[in-house]
Amino acid sequence: MFGLEALDLARVQFAFTISFHIVFPAITIGLASYLAVLEGLWLKTSNTLYRDLYHFWSKIFAVNFGMGVVSGLVMAYQFGTNWSAFSDFAGAVTGPLLTYEVLTAFFLEAGFLGVMLFGWNRVGPGLHFFSTVMVAIGTLISTFWILASNSWMHTPQGFEIVDGRVIPVDWFAVIFNPSFPYRLAHMATAAFLATAFFVGASAAWHLLRGRDNPAIRKMLSMALWMALLVAPVQAFIGDLHGLNTLKYQPAKIAAIEGHWENVGDEPTPLILFGWPDMEREETRFKVEIPALGSLILTHSLDKQVPALKDFPPEDRANSTIVFWTFRIMVAMGLMMILTGLWGTWLRRGDRLYTYRPFLHLAVWMGPSGIIAILAGWYTTEIGRQPWIVHGLMRTADASSGHSATQLGFTLAMFVVVYFVLFGAGIGYMLRLVRRGPKIDEGDEAAQDGGPGKPRTPARPLSAAEEGLEDGETDTLPERS
Repeated sequence: MFGLEALDLARVQFAFTISFHIVFPAITIGLASYLAVLEGLWLKTSNTLYRDLYHFWSKIFAVNFGMGVVSGLVMAYQFGTNWSAFSDFAGAVTGPLLTYEVLTAFFLEAGFLGVMLFGWNRVGPGLHFFSTVMVAIGTLISTFWILASNSWMHTPQGFEIVDGRVIPVDWFAVIFNPSFPYRLAHMATAAFLATAFFVGASAAWHLLRGRDNPAIRKMLSMALWMALLVAPVQAFIGDLHGLNTLKYQPAKIAAIEGHWENVGDEPTPLILFGWPDMEREETRFKVEIPALGSLILTHSLDKQVPALKDFPPEDRANSTIVFWTFRIMVAMGLMMILTGLWGTWLRRGDRLYTYRPFLHLAVWMGPSGIIAILAGWYTTEIGRQPWIVHGLMRTADASSGHSATQLGFTLAMFVVVYFVLFGAGIGYMLRLVRRGPKIDEGDEAAQDGGPGKPRTPARPLSAAEEGLEDGETDTLPERS
């Protein structure tokens, strides 16, 4: 298929499915915490605006959560179907870690999700808030175990190899491996930022169309406060993560930097742009700043960063790809910081909600968090190559040995099914966003919900019966 070998197709298939999957957990993590904050503010202030926003975003959360669960099931099966040699080699570590996720996170989320989505008028406000918080905590616990497993593959420790298999001997060392704290913090923060810009973009979209109400303004305001406070923190976490990667995976850093060789004792420059050529072993058309690479990566002006030529060709990642995916991630992060700063400046004179150039920027920044997450994951996983477990097992030795024809067929099926199934789900979720939150300021009884009233219960498909804009046709199922 397209001249690709079976191993390449297996990698493309896994990359395709995880690229779809990672979008949903990221938004789920952020929205779960956002909903907990909204409900907490409503209980504290009795301001019904927060409750209206909770009902609105809980529907979108439910749809997104469902798509995340479905797309995640495929990932587990692929370990056995396409990467059975890896499962045989490292399954004693990765298997229990994924099981712990199910036992601690998935069961917690599943147990309280029903109360959160369907119990608004069936349980007391305290229990309902507790359920929302438990779901939010469950998403973070899930992140904990997934990142523990993936981080161990990058910086493995706490094991012995017996009869050609990895056997864990120290679970604390396995879980809290050297890269885990940085990767966990980096991913969780990225999820919060991705959700903030998703929420902010939806608010800006409504404001640009003249739908200006307190709920829309609150959405934009909260999103931009998150951007202002958390985006710089994410840059600091990223710096710490980079230092950790330099220590444990120096070849990855060399590939990310497109840095091929050091010159004498000169500090390492920072290549801003260029085209790393793997065959010619050089970065062509490069634009660089002298010594800045050493300053950023070693925090000194006299230390050098390891170069790609310090490693055998078979141990080098594809610098052409990770060089650019890393820069896309950084560019998105810088734009997030600038957006937060610009939004703070516009708060003076109450121009935040009316200055159209900024609102257009906020709309365009809506997918920036997802783009940054995908670019970051490509950098991390492609930069780990040629290892599937760093220093222990090569990716070429981890596959199941299927033919290119088999993998090409299943990849084509995945592409068709994913775009149809998840395309429809994403389209419906964006349709909910387009309607915006409903504010019933003059009808307190309606706001309180209850049998037969507009907010009974806060379920995702309840939006299907709401009024559509002119020209739309309601093809969604009605309420039961």
